Amino acid sequence: MLLFVGLGNPGKKYDNNRHNIGFMAVDEIIHRHNFSEPKIKFQGALYEGRIGGEKAFILKPLTFMNLSGKSVSQVARFYKIPSEQIFVFYDELDLAAGKIKFKTGGGAVGHNGIKSIDQYITNNYHRIRIGISHPGDKERVHGHVLGDFTNTDNIWLDLVLGAIADSADKLISGNGVDFLNEIGLILKPNEKDKK
Repeated sequence: MLLFVGLGNPGKKYDNNRHNIGFMAVDEIIHRHNFSEPKIKFQGALYEGRIGGEKAFILKPLTFMNLSGKSVSQVARFYKIPSEQIFVFYDELDLAAGKIKFKTGGGAVGHNGIKSIDQYITNNYHRIRIGISHPGDKERVHGHVLGDFTNTDNIWLDLVLGAIADSADKLISGNGVDFLNEIGLILKPNEKDKK
């Protein structure tokens, strides 16, 4: 059984924030893989479905970013989902916009949602970091992260979120290489079409 977690802040005013790209990623997975309507439980919105034939839950914690670990730990404990079967999607300042990285374990690197999850469960879960780019000045970070994506951003954002959703079944193995390769194939223009 898999648990996909999208990190973000609940409420309409946060819907298009860069900090909510984790919510956006799992929303696209929910849509493309026909997950159930959400049940509001475990301090989150919990969806049920299948990814590549595997039973899966998708969780959007409704605790606000800094307390995400509470909701994640409740779901993991109730359904006995080990950390090796948990995949967390979230924003990464230090990656170029639209760049995706996969890693297992490691530190929180200043991300409060990840820090909270680390406090409630072991840090030995999988992380899908989605680049939102750095504004260049430390003083502008807060406004950038909590700022909305622009119309220009939406061009790459739609493509990246679609590629993540279409490649989600590759995460079943727990090895991010297949997942990232599949995303690369989806996003890379077909060279034959250029000739």
